Amino acid sequence: MRRRTFLATSAFGTAAVLTGYAQAPKRRTIGANEKINHACIGVGGMGHHDLQNYKSYPKGEVVAICDVDLNSLNNAAKDVPDARRYQDWREMLEKEGDRIDSVSVCVPDHMHALIALNAIQRGKHVYVQKPLAHDVAECRALSDAARKMKVVTQLGTQHASGAGDRLGVHFMKQNVIGTLQKMYLCSNRSGVADLRRPNPNPGSGQPPEHLNWDMWVGTAPMRDYAGGYHPFSWRSWLDFGTGWSGDIGCHIFDAAWKGFNLIKPLSVKAKVSEEWKNSPERRAQNWSNGNHITWTFAGIPQSDNKPFTMEWFDGEFYPSEDAQEYAKMAGLEKFPEEGLIVFGTEGAILLPHMSGAILLPKNKFESLEKPKMDGRNHYHHFLEAARGETKNESFFERTGPMAETILLGTVATRVPDTELKWDSERMRITNSPEATKLLSRTYRKGWEMPKV
Repeated sequence: MRRRTFLATSAFGTAAVLTGYAQAPKRRTIGANEKINHACIGVGGMGHHDLQNYKSYPKGEVVAICDVDLNSLNNAAKDVPDARRYQDWREMLEKEGDRIDSVSVCVPDHMHALIALNAIQRGKHVYVQKPLAHDVAECRALSDAARKMKVVTQLGTQHASGAGDRLGVHFMKQNVIGTLQKMYLCSNRSGVADLRRPNPNPGSGQPPEHLNWDMWVGTAPMRDYAGGYHPFSWRSWLDFGTGWSGDIGCHIFDAAWKGFNLIKPLSVKAKVSEEWKNSPERRAQNWSNGNHITWTFAGIPQSDNKPFTMEWFDGEFYPSEDAQEYAKMAGLEKFPEEGLIVFGTEGAILLPHMSGAILLPKNKFESLEKPKMDGRNHYHHFLEAARGETKNESFFERTGPMAETILLGTVATRVPDTELKWDSERMRITNSPEATKLLSRTYRKGWEMPKV
């Protein structure tokens, strides 16, 4: 038996995947002068960035790190040389036990839920990178588990803690632009065209010795290794990622979700790239390279209790002329590559991604008092909440339904040109059995989700 296969089927194979706890395990009480012990699962790429933030928290210590890629693991170990190292997250959770208080998960989307749910059911506080999970049903499971196990959770929307997004949330809560009419969200980042147009058949080969391919594939159907998947382009494949709207959507949605206290949409409909739609081979393997997704929400007080829409644009789709006009009012040549605009009866809030909120027209809001918003470290805020020192804002009970909504949009892209009616309570799409099947997936044997 090959070494990498043995590692995946050894003592920390399926036996280490939990079947569910009846109640939350007793957690260690962290004293005022004690450090919180944190473990990082996934320390390459964005995971390495996350590690730096946890390492910099003065009242915490990174005591364990894990990655299926030994190159990433050994590179991260240079930053935290005293941390215990693992290539198998199941082994890490089993062996670390009460020695860790919190866990972060920064791995391909298809593995988020299984790792996070196992950690939650062991009573660990959990930080999960966006988009929370791969499927709608997984988002619901994580939100329910966090509530049941009474752990602190945080979605990896780090820009939500920035001063710009927080100011945008303030303006929305204050209803400064009058009655809400609609919202546009856009992500057309330069330099990602190749990511949106992958080869559906990237070939096959032997995985490098430093990569445990069986563990990387995890919950997904087994396939031959190819260099096109790891470490980045997996996002374009249905089995591993959630497409561009799934990958970036949580960042762009977050301020509006919190600012208007949104809960769930009534329906969703998507237009997609004709190039992708007309390619059966690509539709079977990859996400669409261009999407215009429209969610319809029930009325809320800020919309005068009238239904309103949120529209997402990426790839070949761009916000319409009314958004472009407001962008010019803000002194921009065109609508930002990534950002959000909220239209009201008295004006608009433009929130370019990773920038400050702008009230438009500017002269109309010049005299409005704007509070000073200080940015904060999203990772540190999570650990402070886990220590019991504060209440964080991107916990799963709030952001889980947002992630569900975004992933409903990805479902709509796979059943394009059809308005899908969403029954949130029953977790089903009432007018499309085909779409309902896409709310969840079948897991590879030995990699099933534990019960909540």
